[in-house]
This record gives sequence, structure tokens and C-alpha cells, in this order.
Amino acid sequence: MIALPASTRIWIVAGVTDLRRGFTGLSAMVQTKLGQDPFSGHVFLFRGRRGHLIKLLWWDGQGLCLFAKRLERGKFLWPKVESGTVHLTKAQLSMLLEGIDWRNIVHTYDPQLAI
Repeated sequence: MIALPASTRIWIVAGVTDLRRGFTGLSAMVQTKLGQDPFSGHVFLFRGRRGHLIKLLWWDGQGLCLFAKRLERGKFLWPKVESGTVHLTKAQLSMLLEGIDWRNIVHTYDPQLAI
């Protein structure tokens, strides 16, 4: 896992993306479709049509980084919305990259009174 600064926001780009795109195509998509700055230091996640491949675009302060992950079995769980973005926490990003359902997190323990 890459070490992201504390102020980094993680955005899922809703819908399906043509993952033949590289740095230029994905950063242009961030600017035109989302109205965001790809050089902001935020992370943008894109998913392909079949759902087993994602790409992550991130500006690390020196250059654009493009990471890809393909699941050999299963699919990455994606929000049902077709346009716009969805914000994730770092923990949800870790679960997404592991193929875990990040949308319905159930805590195993409910905090009680401390007294």
C-alpha cells in the first residue's frame, strides 16, 4: 500500500471507465467529467466494464502515478451510481483493493459506557 498524506481524499469515479486510457486520458477525465484537479494530490479510482480491473491515479507531488490491480477471481465492489464521485476513507480503500465489501462495514463490538 502506498503511504498517502493525511489530507489526501480518495474518490471513486462512478460508472464504467475505458481502462485503455493512460495518464493523459484519465487525468483529462478527472478535469472534464468531475471538475477536479488531477494534480491536487487526491486519489481517483476507475473501474473497467467487467469489474475485475481498477486503476488508481494519484499525484505524489513530483509526478502522476498510475496503479492498476486485476483480481484473478471476483470483482471489485462499486457504487450503484452512474455519474459523479464517491468519497472513501483510507480503510475503505484498503478493503476495496483486497476485494472486501467496503460498503457495509459492521463493527464487531458496540462501545458501552466507560463507567
